[in-house]
Amino acid sequence: MAAKEVLCVRCAGKGKTCCQGTEVYVTLGDVGRICRQTGATHFTELAPVFNPVYSDQSHDPVWQAYVFRRDGRRRVLKRSPSGDCTFLTTTGCRLPMEVRPLVCRLFPFSYTSGGIGPEFDPGCPVSLLEPGESLIDALHMSPDHAREWHRKLYEEILFDGDDYWPDLRLAI
Repeated sequence: MAAKEVLCVRCAGKGKTCCQGTEVYVTLGDVGRICRQTGATHFTELAPVFNPVYSDQSHDPVWQAYVFRRDGRRRVLKRSPSGDCTFLTTTGCRLPMEVRPLVCRLFPFSYTSGGIGPEFDPGCPVSLLEPGESLIDALHMSPDHAREWHRKLYEEILFDGDDYWPDLRLAI
């Protein structure tokens, strides 16, 4: 029996996805992993918040203090003129899971520096689930992976600085 398509592939085939019009924050660790995988270096930008949903991070003081610069900008993946992530294809993300930005790997889990929440992001297309299929199974994820990605995300957020990632200064 053939394995079911991952939900992200099903979603990409149906229309707008979380990879379109989303402001994807990337750590310098993400930048390094993507550079090594793709050879690309200019796929990020320092950008202000366009979607007001991303502005209020008062529920996560670590995110507020370390992700946003004093001028309100943060490092995000560049998007095409249509709003698509630069790595989005018609079959989903072209980056392997272990290279994708940590926030992408964690989607649709909700989280703060305190941990992973019990709720999933309402933007994930649960309508594409097959009968009896769970969201986690459809994404080929596990709570253990999510906890590890969460730990790594906040570790990288806290250590994001030129002294920690000096070889990547030219890539951002």
